[in-house]
Parts: sequence; C-alpha cells; structure tokens
Amino acid sequence: MKLVMQGHGGFAIATALLLVGLVSGCTQETQNRIGRSIQNWTGTDGVLEIYAGDKLVKRFLKIDKLTTATGTDSGVPRPYRFGYGILDENLNAVADSGEKKVYFEFSDYATSYIFYENPN
Repeated sequence: MKLVMQGHGGFAIATALLLVGLVSGCTQETQNRIGRSIQNWTGTDGVLEIYAGDKLVKRFLKIDKLTTATGTDSGVPRPYRFGYGILDENLNAVADSGEKKVYFEFSDYATSYIFYENPN
C-alpha cells in the first residue's frame, strides 16, 4: 500500500513539474491568457462604471469578466468590450431585487469607464 501511495505522489509531482515547464515556455501573452482563463473560471465580483464626462451614467455589478471582441475571421481585436452584469438602475452600488442581469457592450472610443473588483 505504501508503494502505491508513493507512486501516486511521484506522478503528481511529475505532472506539476511538466505543467510548470509548459507554462514557462509560453509567451507572455499566452501566460496572460492562461491567467485570465483561470480568473474567469474562479470568478470575480467585478463592477463596471460608465461615465459621461465626470458624471456616472451606468453601473453594472457582479461581472465575472469583460471580453474584448475579436474579428471572426481575422482574430484582430475590435474596439469594444462586452459582458454580463446586473444593471444597477438606481446607482446605489447594491444589486436590489428587481434589478436584472443584462448583456452590455461599450466602445473604447466613446466611453470612459472604470472596471474593478468589488471590495465588499
């Protein structure tokens, strides 16, 4: 029984070393993508605030990720982001009953925004 347990431990260590080796051989962009996919998998409690000048006009709560759109055939990033979140209609920073999860898009050109993890 002890011999089998040692075999499993050795396999786990070898697998971990292999994964570390594979990730260290990746480009920085690939490592960033892996990191984002892990973060997306684990989830976050993001808040997106959209401003018109210095005035807050929209807030979305409980966002797990923002995605940059890419061209279907070209793969080139497009100048907008999208995601899903609860529309904070009364801008009180609380997901009140009746406020629903919605899909949203916003342009990099015409929008000032702040995206952050909810500290509460």
